[in-house]
Amino acid sequence: MAAQSGSSVYDCIVIGAGIQGSFTAYHLSKHKRRTLLLEQFPLPHSRGSSHGQTRITRKAYPQEFYTKMMAECYQLWAELETESNTTLYRQTGLLLLGPEENPEFCSTWRSLVQNQVPCQYLMAQEIQQRFPGVCLQPGEAAFIDHTAGVLYADKALRAVQDLFCHFGGTIRDGEKVVDIKPGSVVTVTTTSGIYQAKSLVVAAGPWTNKLMASLGLQLPLQTLKINVCYWKEKVPGSYGVPQNFPCFLGFHLNKAQHHIYGLPSKEYPGLIKVCYHHGNEVDPDERDREAKTPGLQEIPILSDFISKYLPGLEAEPAVIEHCMYTNTPDENFILDRHPSFQNIIVGAGFSGHGFKLSPMVGKILCELSMGKAPDCDLQPFRIQRFQNHLKSAL
Repeated sequence: MAAQSGSSVYDCIVIGAGIQGSFTAYHLSKHKRRTLLLEQFPLPHSRGSSHGQTRITRKAYPQEFYTKMMAECYQLWAELETESNTTLYRQTGLLLLGPEENPEFCSTWRSLVQNQVPCQYLMAQEIQQRFPGVCLQPGEAAFIDHTAGVLYADKALRAVQDLFCHFGGTIRDGEKVVDIKPGSVVTVTTTSGIYQAKSLVVAAGPWTNKLMASLGLQLPLQTLKINVCYWKEKVPGSYGVPQNFPCFLGFHLNKAQHHIYGLPSKEYPGLIKVCYHHGNEVDPDERDREAKTPGLQEIPILSDFISKYLPGLEAEPAVIEHCMYTNTPDENFILDRHPSFQNIIVGAGFSGHGFKLSPMVGKILCELSMGKAPDCDLQPFRIQRFQNHLKSAL
């Protein structure tokens, strides 16, 4: 296994060709940085968190820093559409549902209003008139984020990677990283070669801690296997785009502990995607094995929700697919330098809501790897906030 010669040291190596790592590499290549993007699986693949046809995009967040970040994300998504000559976004609006007094529901509404995001609070009668397929319960309310919609995830990932290569970047897929040696020049060993770079960005999703082990750091990350469920319309098209049915996000409806979200039918004719924003903890390398002990029973939770709130859908899923979440304790991202090695950058813990924010995440990780100070406040994303959770791997 031959190492690079000194003249072929990259400016940056990015580990992980999901949407976060790919956007990081894309931004680096636009800055004329010689960049290598490494991916352990042959591309494209469905082993991580970036596959599938659709994701929700929204400015509706209880945390204002995400709402502010999304303003630039929409600009960057539009720029990517222009560069790739590909439609990547469809505006549908997002219907947010929740108990009237729920703190998260209320703070999300306030964030939209304070940041002057086009939005509308709906009374019960208006909901019934505009969205007859949605049945709220007494004491619940709704509002719309008009800017929200659907991202075409698989097309977006392909567009970012294609442009990265167009701008001079190199992708090596099917190469698993087996060792990282820190230093002023970082050495990365894969199953097929040895590479060196002035900086390293680790954006490896569920595999982050496995890579961090050799660097003396274990982050408080929880890897979850998520059931992505599709439910059949009793009347085809009733929850589809032609009926102007929006994406939706439910805050702890029907006593659910986590969010329930859905997208207008797109992937499969006559089906709508409705999912529970949580799952069972797994080792990412053993995700296909049956769980030894019963975990979260999200399918019954969703079936009960659909029977009450979306009665126009069959109450049993027609299709079940899977993806992975990598959650932090507070479900905010980690975007920071390694505490001991300033030229190693970590992007992790996107907690099931990172895809829409990936243009900004990639920009931030790119700037950190170039030694620049990003424009936005990184305090919510610092590793230091988990000081009591961090484990030494040495």
